[in-house]
Amino acid sequence: MWVVVTTIVATLFAECGAMYRTDGPVELKSLGETEFVTGVARRGASGEYGSTRYIAGIIGYVDLRTGSRAKGVLEQHMAVSDGRLRSIRNGSASHADPSLRIYAGAPPGLLLERDFREGFAALAPLGLGFDVWVIQTQLKEVVNLARDFPQTTIVLDHLGGPLAVGPYAGKREEAFTEWREGIYEVASCPNVFIKLGGLGMKLIGFAFYESDLPPSSHDLEKAWRPYIETCIEAFGPQRSMYESNFPVDKGTCSYQVLWNAFKRIAAGCSADEKTGLFSGAASKAYQPMQF
Repeated sequence: MWVVVTTIVATLFAECGAMYRTDGPVELKSLGETEFVTGVARRGASGEYGSTRYIAGIIGYVDLRTGSRAKGVLEQHMAVSDGRLRSIRNGSASHADPSLRIYAGAPPGLLLERDFREGFAALAPLGLGFDVWVIQTQLKEVVNLARDFPQTTIVLDHLGGPLAVGPYAGKREEAFTEWREGIYEVASCPNVFIKLGGLGMKLIGFAFYESDLPPSSHDLEKAWRPYIETCIEAFGPQRSMYESNFPVDKGTCSYQVLWNAFKRIAAGCSADEKTGLFSGAASKAYQPMQF
């Protein structure tokens, strides 16, 4: 029997469009989410619910397309978060194929827009990073952004959105090769980290959710290993961090099975490499978090 006990030291909240303010200027409505999440974080910081510091950091939402006005909004989020705001995420995934719109509904070329970049320029001076969610056909846009803003920490979400549906259905090997090339190009930018997760989403083409029984951690290890190991090889364990992507990935597996699959994939890593993958890279990318 294979059993490994894991202690969760701290967690990070990623914006999800919840608890927005119902009135006031549109660009300030997302403050409601940051305010609500900060209230939950204070409960964790009290120690009354155990030693885990849940919501030690917050990835918030500010529409960076507001350009020069973004700085003032970012500062308001920082103030209401009690210093927990560490990064901003603007959904950036885009693709012309209608079958991918459910996953990639952002305006095309968002990361290249002048107004967006004017807002983006405010992040590094405020000590904030950026989480970018794109699909594999947009990885060159991430490279362009990272090279133009080398002082800004960027975290590439969900392994850079590898595809095996829509125009890539039945072409996994071809898609993998294209994705792998893009991942190595992004990894050449030292200010970019990568999140290892999100493979429970349908866009990757694994149909575990269609089976009568849920997958085991061994099933997920076999399916996910080529993608995760490619990213670790490209970025190194000090810039690669495991992520749960829950509750989205819940359609594929349970939380426990997910992390057991990650542990299986990392079994051959050294102690230092495991520290990087399970906590070190996240601590560095989102520092300082309130542990």
